[in-house]
Amino acid sequence: MQDLYSLLEKSVSQLGYELVDVEVSNRGKLIRLFIDKPEGINIDDCVLVSNQLSNLLAVENDIDYDRLEVSSPGLDRVLKKDADFIRFTGERAQVKLRIPVDNRKNFIGILQGIEQDNLLIEQEGVLHRLALSNIDKARLAPEFK
Repeated sequence: MQDLYSLLEKSVSQLGYELVDVEVSNRGKLIRLFIDKPEGINIDDCVLVSNQLSNLLAVENDIDYDRLEVSSPGLDRVLKKDADFIRFTGERAQVKLRIPVDNRKNFIGILQGIEQDNLLIEQEGVLHRLALSNIDKARLAPEFK
């Protein structure tokens, strides 16, 4: 899986996009990619990346798949890299931990950046320091009014 991710990330970045996430499901037969760029993603971007990666994966004989999907990460995009947490400082996010902190695994609050391998997230006026290594899943959690 790591080899596949590295291959996809290199190809996507050469096209000028950020690889946000990769999901492999249905016993490896479906590969779903989420891409982004600063000005956002449109259908033409998805088609370009899909065509390029289809050609690339056809050359890579050891990658067996039936379907490739390329999409934007959406408003509730996954946050995985340190750079994601920094980029989206000031945004509302939901963070799920592997091991509870203060008897809690789930936090929803405003991202405040990273400090010494800890994610800073403010929830109801309280600043929490969560070890980056303890984060199981994190994603933006926009509020719609």
